[in-house]
Amino acid sequence: MFDVGFDELMLIVIVAIVVIGPKDMPKALRMAGRWIGKVRRVSGHFRSGVEAMIREAELEEMEAKWREQNAAIMAAHPEQTPDSDAQAAADAANGIAPAPVMEALVGPPDAETAPASPPAAQH
Repeated sequence: MFDVGFDELMLIVIVAIVVIGPKDMPKALRMAGRWIGKVRRVSGHFRSGVEAMIREAELEEMEAKWREQNAAIMAAHPEQTPDSDAQAAADAANGIAPAPVMEALVGPPDAETAPASPPAAQH
């Protein structure tokens, strides 16, 4: 970040010794260390906040893209639902053939022809 060579660093140290004095130098270095620590903590906090905002923006973009793709897929295949697909796959794995849809062929059963409900259990 800062291009400080050995010559520049020695000049800074000599000026600091002359200006501050050798007696107060440890106190000044401790204070400088605290300031540097605070600056690093603040910059780390700021950096993590910016990275979080970037991740959230990317996540929102991905969710929007997923919604568009999902809508296109659902528009292209409206009769398939995730539940029916999962059930059909499970049935096929177990060797169960899909049942014919009788209601579509003959209509819903009437009350007269519908099977009677099982009798209630008596206690």
